[in-house]
Amino acid sequence: MSARVARATASRSMSPRWRAAPEQQAARFHRERDRRRLLVMARALVSSAFLVALVLGVVASRVQLVRLSYRLDGLRTLKAEMEESRSRLRVEVDTLRSLARVESKARGELGMAPPAANQVQIAREFVPSGQGLSMAARLTASAEPAAPVVPGAR
Repeated sequence: MSARVARATASRSMSPRWRAAPEQQAARFHRERDRRRLLVMARALVSSAFLVALVLGVVASRVQLVRLSYRLDGLRTLKAEMEESRSRLRVEVDTLRSLARVESKARGELGMAPPAANQVQIAREFVPSGQGLSMAARLTASAEPAAPVVPGAR
């Protein structure tokens, strides 16, 4: 059976129907490049690369947008926490600076008392000619605003 198949194959390859023309045999071994097809393929490759780069650029910008939005949310949260902490600290500072608290600490912990009338003395600026700014001011303590001081006037 194998001899029969071999003979049939050999007879087909030798028959003129199956044999290629000499021009076709030469063309089969040597092909010229088609420049138009190469240009079309190059254009398709370049345009495909451009589209891929464009898509990657859009995806990268979206990723950056998401990253920045998460960062912005974190910064907004941090800002709110800082503002809350600032308001708490302002209340604490105002509480610590209050005159009633300072007076109670001075009287209670330090044993201080308001000064007596004979303990208060007004210090004058020493100027030999008696023309200093302290000479123009009143010599008594008062809750009323003092008159403007004019140098050289008594």
